[in-house]
Amino acid sequence: MRPLPGVEDPQSLAQAIVDTIHEPLLVLDSQLTVVSASRSFYETFQVDPAHTLGTQLYALGDGQWNIPALRELLETIIPERASMNGFEVNHAFPGLGQRTMLLNARKVRYATSDAMTILLAFTDVTERRILEREKEELLVKAEALLLQKQLLLAEMQHRVANSLQIIASILMLKARNVTSDEVRLHLTEAHQRVMSVAAVQSHLHAGDAIDQIEVGLYLSKLCASLASSMVGDGDPIDIKVVGDSRVIGSNEAVSLGLIVTELVINAIKYAFPGPRTDARVLITYESGADGDWRLTVSDNGVGKSPPRPDAVRTGLGTVIVDALVKQMGANMSASETGGVTVVVQKGDFAAAAPRTA
Repeated sequence: MRPLPGVEDPQSLAQAIVDTIHEPLLVLDSQLTVVSASRSFYETFQVDPAHTLGTQLYALGDGQWNIPALRELLETIIPERASMNGFEVNHAFPGLGQRTMLLNARKVRYATSDAMTILLAFTDVTERRILEREKEELLVKAEALLLQKQLLLAEMQHRVANSLQIIASILMLKARNVTSDEVRLHLTEAHQRVMSVAAVQSHLHAGDAIDQIEVGLYLSKLCASLASSMVGDGDPIDIKVVGDSRVIGSNEAVSLGLIVTELVINAIKYAFPGPRTDARVLITYESGADGDWRLTVSDNGVGKSPPRPDAVRTGLGTVIVDALVKQMGANMSASETGGVTVVVQKGDFAAAAPRTA
């Protein structure tokens, strides 16, 4: 290293640098005797220069530095390497108590002599390690609570599903036993509503995520279940879902699933009074900016013409859909172009016109 221009006393400069360093620092010779120490070292370990300078490291402070881990660092590792960073030592220091220190050591050799100096810096990471342990403990507790929540949720879902099945069975049993066609119709519709809620509940919690539902996949599974339970082999209806991968919360997914269920049931029941080979129901879900979205359910059926009832504006299903649409802060509109198209939209959604089946 070349001399620094304008520096007449390198020793004074070196000592000033040592005193300026924030972390405790020792300068040792090849015999591990303290040549210099930083002001931070004296303050941190509560020692004075008179009992530090010229003293062998292991004899400092009544032997507080005679630590096996430190001996390994200085006597085994350092001779083989030029430096060592982040060597952790956990030790009870007089006046300080149990502390965790990170030791950084570096050998300094000189071009003009065979002498060697060791710079030994200390970083107190006790509080950091305590915080890390507390964080790990909190993480373990959080994982345990999450597991408990998942187990309770699974149990609740199981009981809800069983309860819905029992209610549906009772309604169907009553519908078979009553003599009034009007009462039988109401009981059958009530049975369908209960089954639709059961289908939404079942598909909503089919994944691992508790409150993260991918809309496209969720609606696809839901509509596939509706098709398998309501569409017969002799009267096929193609039910197709086109939805993006937007993720929504479970509360919003419940409302969306019930709306889709009601609209799809309505289309299956009334759009195709007679067998058709090209019968189709298309469900599309598109998401926009700022949480806006648009849901479209369209069919290529007979529209509102008789004998099909005005299913969009009247009936229990319509009351349910209207309430859910308002609850979600959306609006609904219906149109007829080769069938019925119902659009439920939230926000100022800007996209292409709704596709028809």
